[in-house]
Amino acid sequence: MDGKVCLITGATGGIGLEAAKALARMGATVVLVGRDAGRTEAAVAAVKEAAPSAQVDWLRADLASLKSVRELAQTFRSRYPRLDVLLNNAGLIIDRRQVTEDGLEATMATNHFAPFLLTNLLLDVMKATGPARIINVSSDAHAAGKLDFDDLQSERGFIGFRVYGTSKLANILFTRALAKRLEGTQVTTNALHPGVVRTGFGHNTQGFFRHLVKLGAAFMISAEKGARTSVYLASSPEVEAVSGQYFYKCRPKKPSSAARNDALAERLWQVSEQLTGVKG
Repeated sequence: MDGKVCLITGATGGIGLEAAKALARMGATVVLVGRDAGRTEAAVAAVKEAAPSAQVDWLRADLASLKSVRELAQTFRSRYPRLDVLLNNAGLIIDRRQVTEDGLEATMATNHFAPFLLTNLLLDVMKATGPARIINVSSDAHAAGKLDFDDLQSERGFIGFRVYGTSKLANILFTRALAKRLEGTQVTTNALHPGVVRTGFGHNTQGFFRHLVKLGAAFMISAEKGARTSVYLASSPEVEAVSGQYFYKCRPKKPSSAARNDALAERLWQVSEQLTGVKG
């Protein structure tokens, strides 16, 4: 990974931080994205401790804000002429419906619309860099999701885990639609399930899901293990030409039937363009 630049969202802890450490050890320049300056600076220090000779940078962004995502892309472009790996890792689950400044439900805003917008804003840089890779961290929870285009913002009913599952379904559908658009370029894109990972994820929820996370912690894998498939997709020559697939434990896995529905993927792409303001 020497000379390669990797941009990682949700990099202040858990899977994102462990992926950053691993890629930095391989020689990559890693750019961490976080919302909180203090936590992101601490993550940079952790990566430098793991890989003392690595080039490590950080950018601040609130992925629940489309304006902030646009500023993130603009700042990155002003600092770096290339982007070899975009790891869309940041994820959110909440148990009470929240609406962002853009009028979007917060889970979908953070987990789907933010990576959709960020990826599209950086695509020309990645095409110019090529070969380059876009990696979207999804989840097997996608099987519990259902896209209702008449209620995409969950105004008629909000169940946190179901909405989270829908956002993860959106990640896979986005990956499929993007892969088609990238045919003939040197840019690939794949999605993955990291496993059930023991991190701080879900600790900001209340009630049943928070207790479920605590009870299940003993059976979860470490963040380091959870990052392995992300690192594999970012660096392995084995998947250099693979695109549009869903991976688990560094191997392709068949996602749900809804996640393989190309008509659904195209409709989601069109709606996402409209809601994020992406053109083309």
